[in-house]
Amino acid sequence: MQSSTLAYADLASLVEGALACAAESGATAADVGISVDTGLGVTVRLGEVETLEYQRDRGMGVTVYVGQKKGTATTGDLSASAIADTVRKAVSIARFTAADACAGLPDPDTLARDIPDLDLSHPWDLDAEAGIALAKRCEDAARATDPRITNSEGASVSAHQSLRVYGNSLGFLAGFPSSYYSVSCVVMGAQGDQQERDYWYSAARRAEDLESPESIGQRAAQRTVQRLGARRLKTTRAPVVFVPELARGLLGHFLGAIRGGAQYRKSTFLLDAAGTQVFPDFFDLSERPHVPRALGSAPFDGEGCATFDRELVARGVLGGYVLSTYSARQLGLKTTGNAGGVHNLLVKPGTDDFASLLKRMGRGLVVTELMGQGVNGVTGDYSRGAAGFWVEGGELAYPVSEITIAGNLKDMYRSVAAVGSDVDRRGAIQTGSWLLDTMTIAGE
Repeated sequence: MQSSTLAYADLASLVEGALACAAESGATAADVGISVDTGLGVTVRLGEVETLEYQRDRGMGVTVYVGQKKGTATTGDLSASAIADTVRKAVSIARFTAADACAGLPDPDTLARDIPDLDLSHPWDLDAEAGIALAKRCEDAARATDPRITNSEGASVSAHQSLRVYGNSLGFLAGFPSSYYSVSCVVMGAQGDQQERDYWYSAARRAEDLESPESIGQRAAQRTVQRLGARRLKTTRAPVVFVPELARGLLGHFLGAIRGGAQYRKSTFLLDAAGTQVFPDFFDLSERPHVPRALGSAPFDGEGCATFDRELVARGVLGGYVLSTYSARQLGLKTTGNAGGVHNLLVKPGTDDFASLLKRMGRGLVVTELMGQGVNGVTGDYSRGAAGFWVEGGELAYPVSEITIAGNLKDMYRSVAAVGSDVDRRGAIQTGSWLLDTMTIAGE
């Protein structure tokens, strides 16, 4: 797969032209983002090609301000005439909107001055034939792992490269290329009349950093077979371990609660929580946007503001919120460089690996899958369908399914007893498993 023929200089020229057009059309301020994305996606199921997709997307988004009235417009056509039309439409929209005292470009002192090279782009010359071969190797390995693997939902290979350039009328103009690759596999197993499914995947900026397709397929099959023979539990209260990929979801709910939008709308269970104890005193959560090749790295945010290292939670105390320029102004604060999301949130790992975490728990539940959307971001009430494994004597005893786990996120965060050393690095939020002191487990 080859990257787009449009280079940084081409996109930068288009951004500059759009900004000039905005000024000529009566905008007092403007920002423009242009991106070009290319991608290849392949899915093989039961040895046959099920999908083969080639993606080539390009687009521009423009935001203009007429005083403190805001208008936005987008286009997928990057011709000069289409860009000019889009800019003029944004200006027209702005004239009809109400003025907002918090609207406008970022404060100049928050813009990124130095743009570090974070080594985010590693082109992979992957054609359709090679992608299909990789997916087949992955699925073949899964299906050969155990005779109880009876069906497949497919193995997929995805390769994407992008180039984004952003500029505004304060003189900021910068961009960077990036790449993202993944291989995944989902298979089904049967034992008697019971069927289970599970998956595994690998993701990286560089193709050579991916796990081998065979190991991904084997892991998917092993996880599926482990779940066969699942039982239900009687309703109880017990300690619970969330595996890393699910602990990441708990952090996602935390981020939703401390985002500026939730704070200024007063629609969060962690309202005005900055400076208060929200986790145990051993819990540290840091943001590290400039880690080379990491999946969440970015030299600047969606508004051109500098990204920087920060301690979001130190010794369990919330240090501040996750803010864009607009939400920061609503709260009387400064942006934290998080327009568009967070950049490499890292939970400080503990010393216990997964096996040690189970021994520490002794008896309880390991959650490996969650279902449903029973999370209330205003009250923190949490209730979701779950599956996983029951633990006795610090060892996995048997798989369980058709249960519900429930609690309140505020209490759950305070009840984290340990974080494992088994860190999952496949995303912008990286953490090990979490052991919680106790939750309600509803079953029979």
